[in-house]
Order: sequence, then structure tokens, then C-alpha cells
Amino acid sequence: MYRGREGQWAFLLHRLSGLAILFYLLLHVVSISLFVFGEDPYKAVHDLYDFWLFRVGLIFVTAAVVYHAFNGLRLIVMDFTGKGVAYQRQMWYGVLGLSVVTMVYVAYMVLPRIVQGV
Repeated sequence: MYRGREGQWAFLLHRLSGLAILFYLLLHVVSISLFVFGEDPYKAVHDLYDFWLFRVGLIFVTAAVVYHAFNGLRLIVMDFTGKGVAYQRQMWYGVLGLSVVTMVYVAYMVLPRIVQGV
């Protein structure tokens, strides 16, 4: 029965962050490959990335990468050590804390540039 405990949220967030990273990677590959069609299409797309919505998305992509990486390390510890499962809840809260701290730091660095229009 689904009870919404930490392990289930960790699984769901791990999958969603993986999909977000995949989407970002595909967007990156497509935008770089536009250089084949010339400099104008390439510059047009990269000028679009200066739009504030893309910069806010960068904050969330960074948080997704950090969460996915540290949760992956948590899964490795759980799989390869006998004691990892006993501390999986505490480790997940640590992963969540690191992700939030990173997201706040990136937001602190990016949001002033969005407001100033730089």
C-alpha cells in the first residue's frame, strides 16, 4: 500500500530529476547542433536563453542535478553497505537539505542578474 514515506518520495524525485536532466541535455544538444545551419539560427536560440524564464529554469536544473547525484550516492551506499538501509531516511533528508541549500545559493547568484536584466 502506498503511504508516501521517504523512500517513495526519494524514488519519485530521483525519476523526475533524471527526466529533467535528460530534457536539459536534449535541449542543449539541439541548440548546439543548430550551428550546422549557420550562425544566425544558433545566435537566435542562444539569445532566447537570456529570457528570464530560462534563467529560472537553470536554478531548478541545477537543483535537479545536485539531488540526482547525491541521491544516487545514497543509493550506492544503501546497496553496497549493510548499514545503509538503516539510515536511508536520514541520508535522504541530508540529500534533500544539500539540494535545497544548493538551489538557494544558485538562486542567490542568478536572481540579481534576472532583475538587473544582465
